[in-house]
Amino acid sequence: MDWHIYWQSILDWLQLSGLKLVFLILGTFVALMVARIVANRLVAFYKKRHTDLELHKRADTLGSMFRYVLSTGVLVVSLMLILQLFGIELGPLLAAAGVAGIAIGFGAQHLVQDIFNGFFIMLDDEIREGDVVSAAGASGIVEQISLRQTVLRGLDGNVYFIPNGKIDVVTNMTKNFSFCLLKIGVAYRENVDEVFEVLEKVYEEISKVEPYSDWILAPIEILGLDEFGDSALIIQARIKVKPIRQWSLKREFNLRLKRAFDERNIEIPFPHLTIYPGQDKDGTAPPLNIQSRQSE
Repeated sequence: MDWHIYWQSILDWLQLSGLKLVFLILGTFVALMVARIVANRLVAFYKKRHTDLELHKRADTLGSMFRYVLSTGVLVVSLMLILQLFGIELGPLLAAAGVAGIAIGFGAQHLVQDIFNGFFIMLDDEIREGDVVSAAGASGIVEQISLRQTVLRGLDGNVYFIPNGKIDVVTNMTKNFSFCLLKIGVAYRENVDEVFEVLEKVYEEISKVEPYSDWILAPIEILGLDEFGDSALIIQARIKVKPIRQWSLKREFNLRLKRAFDERNIEIPFPHLTIYPGQDKDGTAPPLNIQSRQSE
């Protein structure tokens, strides 16, 4: 073997194609950066023209998908150009890739299902980044959503990675607006109308205090006496608020309501035990012996 000819051919290839390969790789990195910048600029431009927080969350969600699609397209085109540069015919390769793709599709049905589900979840605007949702047995705030999986972080800090193919039913607790649902229990002896007045008064107080006043979208709805519990009358009410604000408002409302109940001496009940010894047909009751012991 003539090593001089061999090395000369390598040098000739480097001079002709090697330089092209270097520029192609550099161009790929530049194109990936440009794709990311373009996607970020489009999202920023959209946010600047719309002040609605819900539209901002949708823009972030679609922006991540747009960056993913652009980056994938750039990498595929670059790979095809590199293969051509090495003299590999793309026609037979694409035909073989098609056959292999069918075989892989049968073996990777779950992956295909994840991608299709993720696409329609984003298209239907079911989930956005920043939403609080319950899906596939997990609940938390949506930290990231892609075509393949959805990432939730729970209140305890746990992170759930859910393949989109596993999501069949989604409960979105922060879609456009939320309701602060209040279920208040009072003793049977209490005047229900008085409790209604206290609820209205507490709402008037909290609706004048920031930041709670900025969160409220509609006045309180007192739905009425909802249930006769074992030891309490359950009164239900709700307040329409901005998304994800219902829990913070509920905690503050409960705190102020407890203080108002204490001022009016309205009892918040606890479980009671009633002992019934029974009654004979003649109206008499058998004796009930009660013995009290005090521990030493």
